[in-house]
Amino acid sequence: MKKHLSVFAYGPVYIISISALTCLGFVMTHFNFIPDIRLSFWNIFGKILAVMFILIGGLLWFNAVIIVKLEKNIKENKLVTDGAYAWVRNPIYTAGMFIMWGLIFWNGNLCLLPMCLVYYVMMVLLVKLTEEKWLTELYGKTYIDYCKNVNRCIPWFPKKT
Repeated sequence: MKKHLSVFAYGPVYIISISALTCLGFVMTHFNFIPDIRLSFWNIFGKILAVMFILIGGLLWFNAVIIVKLEKNIKENKLVTDGAYAWVRNPIYTAGMFIMWGLIFWNGNLCLLPMCLVYYVMMVLLVKLTEEKWLTELYGKTYIDYCKNVNRCIPWFPKKT
């Protein structure tokens, strides 16, 4: 039997990093190291987006970890392609990213919004340089075909095959 991937891989490193950066952004805003720029329409709009991203992030995480039983599937060397994994290839990373986006939107400082793009780029680079290579080695064409049909970072309807 092939060796399975690590249950945690780089997920905790990514989640801890973006959580720390988000907190740092809030602290730097509070102490006026980053300008605090707000627009009146953003107050309501940002809160709506925040709740949406936090809820979607929480649901993705719950589905990927609890419902799909990711840890069990990893230990059994099964490529998970159902549940949250039918909508996005990296739902746990995406969940963390969405929750941090939600917190940034809730905060309302427009100067912190570029952090959302930074978190997205960090995630893309992390999974492209590590887990996607490992999964391709482990599952070959099955994983490559899965990648053609399911987005890496942003949940979306799977492409029809």
